[in-house]
Amino acid sequence: MKNGKQKAQGGKRKPTRSAPLLILISAPSGGGKTTLCNHLLASRPDMVRAVTCTTRAPRPGEKAGVDYHFLKAEDFQRRVKAGDFLEHATVYGNGYGLLKSELLGKLRAGKDVLLNVDVQGAATIRKKAQGEPEFRRALVTIFLTPASLAEVRRRLKTRGADSPEVIRKRLAVAKAEIAQRRHFDYLLISTTKPEDLRRALAIVEAEKMRVARTEAPEV
Repeated sequence: MKNGKQKAQGGKRKPTRSAPLLILISAPSGGGKTTLCNHLLASRPDMVRAVTCTTRAPRPGEKAGVDYHFLKAEDFQRRVKAGDFLEHATVYGNGYGLLKSELLGKLRAGKDVLLNVDVQGAATIRKKAQGEPEFRRALVTIFLTPASLAEVRRRLKTRGADSPEVIRKRLAVAKAEIAQRRHFDYLLISTTKPEDLRRALAIVEAEKMRVARTEAPEV
């Protein structure tokens, strides 16, 4: 009886395991990507945010290694020349970049990694990932956008953070950004926050079940 029980226990199948994902979400201004990213992180404990490097000074309450990796300008440039960044840019005089080691460390630890980047940054990451096998296998790109420019305009006006002139400029940029949607793996038309989250989670689940990313149980 004991041997039979042991045999039964030994015959249990191991649970299916999936390779971690590098999930990139991009959107035009007012598209809602930051809100969606926050909801994704809250919904999936196995998903973590990529911590960006920056040369700007820490703001009150920000913690090194949690909010950003704060680097001196000379250290940042040294890392740029060494090719340490998967993507980097200068914004208002400050450097920002995603370290390859930061992303690989989390992926190799079995964590899904979430990237919240603009359309230009997404293009750079897609291009560089083609030459990096681990990134190429893990990368999933999602473009989130409202159904029309009229809806983008409404959202920008509703948040009340910009002048009419700034809104006009943002809309012009948004139009050009939306035209880049064809370069992404998925197009997610934004409706409500709960529905955006539901569909984003569906994308994540589907990608984790791809045969190329799944370790099948023994038969």
